[in-house]
Amino acid sequence: MNIQSTDPQTAVVTGLMELVAANATQVRDEIRAALPASTIRLDLDLSSVTFLDSSGLGMLISLHKTLQSRNGMVRLLKPAPNVRQILELTRLHRVFEIAPE
Repeated sequence: MNIQSTDPQTAVVTGLMELVAANATQVRDEIRAALPASTIRLDLDLSSVTFLDSSGLGMLISLHKTLQSRNGMVRLLKPAPNVRQILELTRLHRVFEIAPE
């Protein structure tokens, strides 16, 4: 996983492979620890995510709440079709902005 700040208010997370019970808490904590207080926009590149379970969904919601408390947002970038389907089935596509490209 790689976390980069593109500007003082935006961070981009790349290199995520799976968001599952085995790693969701660790990923969430690493992302939170890496975010400066000025970050109000978090872009998660989901193009490499091959599997997403309920713990991964919980991690996304937790990050959403963290950024929402800063009057910010989480944007999901390029989710694979299987991940997008899970987001739609759980109606989380209405919570997050999803960018296809």
